[in-house]
Amino acid sequence: MAQQAYATDTDSGEGDTRTGRPASGLRRLFTGWRDDPGIWRRGLVLTGIAVLLALVMILHAQIPNSIGNLGSLNETFLPWLGVFVPVLFLLAVVRKSATALIAVLVPAVTWANLFGGLVTDKTGSGGDLTVVTHNVNAENPDPAATARGVAASGADVVALEELTPQAVPVYSRVLESTYRYHEVEGTVGVWSKYPLSGTKPVDIKLGWTRAMRTTVTAPQGPVAVYTAHLPSVRVKLNAGFTASRRDQSADALGEAIAREPLERVVLLGDLNGTMNDRALNGVTAQMRSTQGAAGSGFGFSWPAAFPLARIDQILVKGVEPVKSWTLPRTSSDHLPVAARITL
Repeated sequence: MAQQAYATDTDSGEGDTRTGRPASGLRRLFTGWRDDPGIWRRGLVLTGIAVLLALVMILHAQIPNSIGNLGSLNETFLPWLGVFVPVLFLLAVVRKSATALIAVLVPAVTWANLFGGLVTDKTGSGGDLTVVTHNVNAENPDPAATARGVAASGADVVALEELTPQAVPVYSRVLESTYRYHEVEGTVGVWSKYPLSGTKPVDIKLGWTRAMRTTVTAPQGPVAVYTAHLPSVRVKLNAGFTASRRDQSADALGEAIAREPLERVVLLGDLNGTMNDRALNGVTAQMRSTQGAAGSGFGFSWPAAFPLARIDQILVKGVEPVKSWTLPRTSSDHLPVAARITL
C-alpha cells in the first residue's frame, strides 16, 4: 500500500503516476514536462529552423531569381516543404522543447493555408468535354501501348507532346479508330472526336515548333485548344536552376493566348513548371488550373516512377472545370493528366 501511494504522489517521469506501470509510446515522451523548466529553454535551434521554414513558404515570391533562379526552384517543389513539419514536430517532442513545439505550428499553419485546399477532394460530376494531355517521351519504347492507354481514358480530345517523326504514324494508326480528326505541328499534336480547324503553329521563340493552336468544334460550340511543350529546365551546380529559355517561351505562349479571339480556351501540355512558379505568370495569370479548381490531391505527374511535381498542366478560361485527375502510367517518363470541363 505504501508503494502504491508513493507511485501516486510522485512524478518521476518514468511511469504512469496512477498505476506505477511504465508509460508507453508518445505518452512517455511527454511525461515529466509539467515540472521541467527547461522545456522553454531547450530546442532553440529547432525553433529557428521552424521559423525559417515558415518564412521560406510565406515569402517564396520574394526569393530572387537573380542567383541561380532559386525562387523558381523553390516554387517548383514548394509543397514538399510540408514534409519537414512532422519531422520538426517529432524532434521537438524528443528534445522536450515546448518552445519548438509552438514554433512548429507556424510552418504547419502556413502550409495548410497555401496547400490545404489541394488536399481536399473538389471533384464534381457532369461536364461536356474530357481532355487529356501526355508527354509521351521521344524515347518511348512502346508508343503503340502508350496510345492505347491514352485512348482507354475515353477522352474527347487528346494532346501529345514530344512526338518524333517515326512515332507519329504509330500514334495515328492506333488512335484513328477512336479519334477521327488529328493535327500535328512539329513535336506536338491533337487527336479529337470532333472536327478541327484553324490549326497553326504557335511561335514560342525556340526556332522549331513545340506549340500549336486549333479549334475543336464540340457539340456545345467551338473551343480554342492550345498544346505546348515548353523547354526543359536543368539544375546545375555551377549555374543553379537554368530556365531562361523556358521562361521566354512561357511569356510568348501567354501573349498568344491573350490574343485568342475565342472566349473558351484550353491549354494542354508539358509546361516544365508548376502553378507556383512565377516564371509561368504570363500563362497562369490568365488561366485556371483544372487540378487546383476541381482535382483531388496535388496531381503530381513527373517523374512517372515517383511523381514529385505537376509540370503537365491543363489550364482553362471561359469554361468550368468539374474534375481533374492523373491517368495510369504508360511507357513514358510522365503520367498522362485528364480533366472534365463544362462548356
